[in-house]
Amino acid sequence: MGEDKSLLPFGGFSSLSEFQYQRLTQLFAHVAISTKSADKFSFKAEFILDPIEVDYAPTAGFVSAFKAINDDRIMVLSVDTPFVDASIFQKLIDSDSEELDAVIATTKTGSHPLCGIYHRSLFEEFERMLAEGDHRLGKLLASSNTLYVEFTDEEPFANLNHPHEYQEALKRI
Repeated sequence: MGEDKSLLPFGGFSSLSEFQYQRLTQLFAHVAISTKSADKFSFKAEFILDPIEVDYAPTAGFVSAFKAINDDRIMVLSVDTPFVDASIFQKLIDSDSEELDAVIATTKTGSHPLCGIYHRSLFEEFERMLAEGDHRLGKLLASSNTLYVEFTDEEPFANLNHPHEYQEALKRI
C-alpha cells in the first residue's frame, strides 16, 4: 500500500482500524486490537501491544493476545479485510469444537489464516515459533488439528493491499 493501511480513512471513520473496531464491537462482547503501538490511533479501544523487540509478525500478536486474554479461544481478523461479516463469523463459530486447535476460513483461492478461531492449545507452539523467528501460520495450521471452513464467495475476503483495492473498497462501502 505504501503507507500504514490501518490508518486510512474508511466507512465514515478516521481509520480502517476504527471502522473494524466499531463494527466488531457490535458483534462480539470483547474486541481488542493487536498492534506494536497504540499511540498511532485516535480512538479509544483495548490495545494489545506486541513485544517491542519483535518486528511485525503475526506470531507476536498471537502470543501477546493469549497472554492478555484469558479465554481459551480467540477470533482473529486482519484489519485489511473490512467485508468479512457476521454470517462468516457465525459459520466459523458454529464449526468450532473443543478438540480443534483452529478453525480457518478458506475459499477457492486458498486459506485465510487471519480470519478464524485459534485455541489456547496453540499458545506454546506460537511462543516457540516466535522465539525461533518462524512466522509461517500455514505450516502451524497444517501440523495442528485445524478445520478449514469453505466459503464460496471470495469478495468478503478481499485484502486491501494496494491503492486500487482500497479505492474499490471505498466505492463498495
